[in-house]
Amino acid sequence: MSDAIKHECGLAFIRLRKSFSHYLKEYGTVMWGLNKLYLLMEKQHNRGQDGAGIAAIKLNVEPGHPFMHRIRSAQPQAIGALFQNIAEEVNELTKYNPEIINHPGLMKGHVKFLGELLLGHLRYGTQGKNNAEFCHPFLKRHTITTRNLALAGNFNLVNTEELFNKLGIEPGPFQKQSDLAAMMEIVHKHLVDADEASPAKPDIKNVLKEVIPQFDGGFTVGGVTGDGVGFVFRDPHGIRPCYYYIDDDVIVAASERAAIRTTFNVGENEVKELMPGNALIVHEDGSYEIESVVAAKERKACSFERIYFSRGSDEKIYKERKALGFNLSEQVLNAIDFDLKNTIFSYIPNTAEVAFLGLQKGMQMYLNKIKIERILSWGKDYDEEKLEEMINRRIRVGKIAIKDVKMRTFITEDASRNEMVQHVYDITYGTVRPGIDTIVIIDDSIVRGTTLKQSIIKMLARLQPKKILILSSAPQIRYPDCYGIDMSKMGDFIAFNAAVEILKDRGQEQLLHDLWQQCKDLKAQNLLHTENLVQKIYKSSTSTEISNKIAEMITPKDLGLPVQVIFQSIEDLHKACPNNLGDWYFTGNYPTPGGNRVVNQAFMNYMEGKNERGY
Repeated sequence: MSDAIKHECGLAFIRLRKSFSHYLKEYGTVMWGLNKLYLLMEKQHNRGQDGAGIAAIKLNVEPGHPFMHRIRSAQPQAIGALFQNIAEEVNELTKYNPEIINHPGLMKGHVKFLGELLLGHLRYGTQGKNNAEFCHPFLKRHTITTRNLALAGNFNLVNTEELFNKLGIEPGPFQKQSDLAAMMEIVHKHLVDADEASPAKPDIKNVLKEVIPQFDGGFTVGGVTGDGVGFVFRDPHGIRPCYYYIDDDVIVAASERAAIRTTFNVGENEVKELMPGNALIVHEDGSYEIESVVAAKERKACSFERIYFSRGSDEKIYKERKALGFNLSEQVLNAIDFDLKNTIFSYIPNTAEVAFLGLQKGMQMYLNKIKIERILSWGKDYDEEKLEEMINRRIRVGKIAIKDVKMRTFITEDASRNEMVQHVYDITYGTVRPGIDTIVIIDDSIVRGTTLKQSIIKMLARLQPKKILILSSAPQIRYPDCYGIDMSKMGDFIAFNAAVEILKDRGQEQLLHDLWQQCKDLKAQNLLHTENLVQKIYKSSTSTEISNKIAEMITPKDLGLPVQVIFQSIEDLHKACPNNLGDWYFTGNYPTPGGNRVVNQAFMNYMEGKNERGY
């Protein structure tokens, strides 16, 4: 419903623990590992619409033969493009010699990506251009085997400039647009230092302990070295998600638990969470250890993972999203004056369906309570028809709004383009009784509100309802994110714009200029990271006042019917998602100092009319 948010990337790490002949014997193919990597990436395709990449390391390769390979793609169907390339190589190899598929040694020697260590990545770009060179994994090649490195991650860093300064590197145009470029330089430098200290066997655990405290951000990162060491590490607040599974055949890590469960057909309890500050390290011989590489801090796992980003096939996420919808029940009942008979419920987009089921449950529970009270009040004064009518009452639900095929706004003239935008969604006619029914629509989140104003509200109004009630299963998005979500400009948030409008309505606009000056003073003293000054903008308004102002702002002129907006409360969010309490985009309580610097810089950009990222 609201404009789509670009968000976290996806990681897929596989370490095969047996020989390729084992997989041929047990599973009928030497391609077992690559097949699993394909599934693991496809089951996380929601995390990467801008590109994908794969790196492979072959163990025990004869001197002079390549042992590290990489392929990347920024095509619309990037995962398919990568594996089609691999399939074509295999098909070409077997075209004239079909039997080679049953010779693991020959297959490994001829198929580039038939390696024991596999690192896959799905890119959802929050910075940089959408072309292949920005896709992970990144590589550092070296003539010494142990100094070869591939890295890929789901993260954002907010201190890349400081990292380059530490190394005495003046970043080029490409490096300035990629935080992985900064991370790669830091990790590789320490890897080389470790190799010089202990030739042929650098201690990767110590390397990680040295580098991870230098990173300010939220991150889950996977890496492989040329000598066959693999690792996955997670930030100390656990901002970005990471899960792993280990058995005799394989060690695997990924961004989503459900992806591992489906790919390897294992139970929920068999897939573990990599805890904040920990690293999964896989040695050359296939042994592994899980170690703390940086002291864990207060857990601030991203709540948006549960609300929207991760796929809802995870059973815990499914329950949490239902709870988010259920938690809105009381507010909705009050807003419709408990008139369920004349209210119809629906959702947009499809990702809001599970929250809708929770809301529907809440409404049905209230209706069941009313049924019981009415039946008990009858005493013996009822007949079969009257009782049947009462028992069969249901919440009215319908597929009111439908997202049509993606329409191209090929006309550049503003009025024509706005006309096209109005028709991105279509409606189901006849579902609403004009002037009688209230429409209740639930969404995952409301960020900018432009789609609501330009398309959704106008479209729903064609059904001539008595009232339109818009629900958000997420709280008001008030602050930028700098840990992996593409939300970095203050002016993009309708909640912020609503708070500003309230200040203007009250004649308190001077507060904005005062805070702007305070931000500039802090920046001059290199103290921009010490306090989130933007929080003061919201202190004079209640959440309800901001919600009402948002409703006013998204209601087109001359609509002729009331529109109300209801958001999830912070308290109910935490009740629904108790293990993912990262809420800085709602509260402004950033887990790292870099967050305060970003929000203050974003506010200065807004005041100065700069349409650029806050970091």
